[in-house]
Amino acid sequence: MTFLKSACIEPMYSELPFLERFQAAKDDGFDFVEFWSWTDKDLDAVKAAAEKAGIGIAGFNGDAELSLIDPEQREAYLAFLRRSVEAAKKVGARSVTIHSNGLGDGGVVINSYPELSDTVKLCAMFDTLKECAKIAGESGVAMNLEPLNVTTDHAGNFLQTTRMAAELTRLIGSPKLKVLYDAYHMQLNEGSLCDNIRAYGDQFGHIHVADAPGRHEPGTGEINYAGVFACLEETGYTGLVGFELIPKTTTAEAVKAIVKL
Repeated sequence: MTFLKSACIEPMYSELPFLERFQAAKDDGFDFVEFWSWTDKDLDAVKAAAEKAGIGIAGFNGDAELSLIDPEQREAYLAFLRRSVEAAKKVGARSVTIHSNGLGDGGVVINSYPELSDTVKLCAMFDTLKECAKIAGESGVAMNLEPLNVTTDHAGNFLQTTRMAAELTRLIGSPKLKVLYDAYHMQLNEGSLCDNIRAYGDQFGHIHVADAPGRHEPGTGEINYAGVFACLEETGYTGLVGFELIPKTTTAEAVKAIVKL
């Protein structure tokens, strides 16, 4: 099958002003765009640019600098998440992405909470995720929980494996709370991509693609994306595939690699 494609227009199309990236992505055959932060964007302009280009908005990050694993941040986390959901509804975005730890500039983990045990972190995350699922169900805006690599980009992040993320969403059991499976992050953290897709693919709400190492377009690293996509098809995945990658040379060359794949 052919999956609907989304371009992450923070690292892609960076040679263009932000609002021009919507049309550029549409012209290159993408069905959706996504981006990282919403608080630094003019949401009215974002909505207008997407509507003018005739392209959907897949989503953006919903939690900024706050952490699911900190029990003292629970209420602040949920309050900001509600603001993110309202922003998503304003621009017509399908989802928001959530993480275990707050992320700063460049995706740096702000606090790894060494003073908290793994038990406290996991229980706090599960407790708050149940409330996230309620907000998602009431609003209609989906939420995707993303494990991140700790080897290269996000040292100290608590949620590191497909299994932990998928077991959390399975226990909560909401159709609006799923896993964002980023093959780049998971190749670095755990490998065995197809084994994990087969085991947990029923919990995937969104897919991110970039090759590893390097986080560039498919074909520049070691991941066999033809095999990954075939495996996703086997599991019955019907969601979006988001290309969250840093073009090795230019966006135009990266798009050629995506089209070829």
